[in-house]
Amino acid sequence: MSITFSTLDWAVIILFFIISLGIGLTTARKAGKDTKSFFLSGRNMPWWLLGVSMVATTFSADTPNLVTDIVRQHGVAGNWVWWAFLLTGMLTVFVFAALWRRSGILTDLEFYELRYSGKAAAFLRGFRAIYLGVLFNILIMAAVSLAAIKIGSVLLGLSPVETLTIASVITVIYSSLGGLRGILLTDFFQFILAMVGTVAAAVVIVNRPEIGGLANLLASEAVMGKTSLFPDFTRPEVYIPLFLLPLAVQWWSVWYPGSEPGGGGYVAQRMLAAKNEQHAIASTLFFNVAHYALRPWPWILIALASLVIFPDLAALQRSFPDIDSALIGHDLAYPAMMRLLPAGLLGMVVASLIAAYMSTISTHLNWGASYVVHDFYRRFVNPKASEKSLVRVARWATVLLMLVSALLALALSNALQAFNILLQIGAGTGLIFILRWFWWRINPYSEITAMVVSFLLALYFEFIYPLMFGTALPSHWKMLIGVIITTAAWMLVTFMTAPSDREKLKSFYLLIKPGGPGWKKFANANGLPLFSQGTLPKGILMMLLGTCATYNALFAMGYWIYGETMLALITTIICILSGAGLYQIFRKQAEPKR
Repeated sequence: MSITFSTLDWAVIILFFIISLGIGLTTARKAGKDTKSFFLSGRNMPWWLLGVSMVATTFSADTPNLVTDIVRQHGVAGNWVWWAFLLTGMLTVFVFAALWRRSGILTDLEFYELRYSGKAAAFLRGFRAIYLGVLFNILIMAAVSLAAIKIGSVLLGLSPVETLTIASVITVIYSSLGGLRGILLTDFFQFILAMVGTVAAAVVIVNRPEIGGLANLLASEAVMGKTSLFPDFTRPEVYIPLFLLPLAVQWWSVWYPGSEPGGGGYVAQRMLAAKNEQHAIASTLFFNVAHYALRPWPWILIALASLVIFPDLAALQRSFPDIDSALIGHDLAYPAMMRLLPAGLLGMVVASLIAAYMSTISTHLNWGASYVVHDFYRRFVNPKASEKSLVRVARWATVLLMLVSALLALALSNALQAFNILLQIGAGTGLIFILRWFWWRINPYSEITAMVVSFLLALYFEFIYPLMFGTALPSHWKMLIGVIITTAAWMLVTFMTAPSDREKLKSFYLLIKPGGPGWKKFANANGLPLFSQGTLPKGILMMLLGTCATYNALFAMGYWIYGETMLALITTIICILSGAGLYQIFRKQAEPKR
């Protein structure tokens, strides 16, 4: 399958790079003022810009590849492995967004010394700065860079080194110069381009002669059996790993970037950069609705169409004989389908895929650098460093993170592999990130235990178990066993060790004003006021209504596409009613008094 770029295609791609670089250059002066400007853009960002930035960040170059991989292997219903994280997202919106903004910290790792006391809290902050900001963050960026390698190989005929060199240099320049402000503004531009390109690509591909329109696609033998939104409930071996475990266990127990139980990572960074608590809540709400309800369907349609053009891996290998066989996986089908696009649109789509890559990488670079600089370098290495020197270190950290992640990307083979590894490392740690806000008894040893046990179990299941038993354990069993063992371990350690210092707990309680029963015993024992106990139940109710509205928006869009009018009407009505109920409760809920 040959591909030719027209002058118009190249013009679109070059213009995209020029605009991205221009934004970084124009915001460089403000970003270099101090670390608050570089990492949080002065804490005065509006909800819509933060929300769009979060959506753009999760629209990475590997996301459509991952969705394509899932749909081709498990059907549309396979997406429940990430759709289930909507519950986590809505919990963040209506329970944790206001708490994060109320904390007033610079990074979410600073939380550790806000909530816990002693050397254990300092160790936890410093260790996780390296563990998450460097090691874990590099693995995430490597997975995203792997997608860029496949896109560059299929669409541009570039080698992995050439692809990463071109994409990385541009991203590092505007990320290191413009800080978070430059990233937010670039994300806004890149997200619009990415969405227009993705929707246009889906429309054109579905109407290609090889596909013959939407009706022919859905009637195709290659696609039939892949379109259901729910797995086959008569087959436990299918619905348990794809549907039941994600909805019953995974969403609250597994830490995953962008879907952290209790919020965290770059989502927390965006909430901390908001003008106030209401803007923090609105930004995360917009992000979750757009991420789960509005965006998946163009990817799903292209994935289904790829089954007609490339029914199996052998067909992909035959079509791309010059690509390294190690890179041939189901996730390669997405960039392969882009080669069917006409001139002009091809340039826009390639630019949109580059935009998706750059928006994700730039966020992870800034987020990771914030950990390295604020939570490790300033906290433990050079506490007296000036703001100017800290910004300088942040820019160097940005460059080094990009370099190492690009090198690691050359060792990975497919997007789903990286997704499963990340899930396993975080298995069992999620509940602690929720409870630490609402239960005074959680201490730093609880978190250290969860982190160590989950990581060791991930190593065991990935490398030792296959050697001992000659076969790999299915990923859903690894996740479930990891959750059970890790949760039991940190709960046991929590009760075996002392809570944090009383004065530290008092200052945290008075600053955050958490509701719920978890602090009642502590508050009564120390003569502290009891804050509204109705706030948490209302937050959970709004979470459930928001989840119902968003899921039904997702279903309704799918059923309208499938032509199933009755189901489309029912899910649309449920979506509207849930949304209306949510609006009424949210409107009446007063902002907590300070």
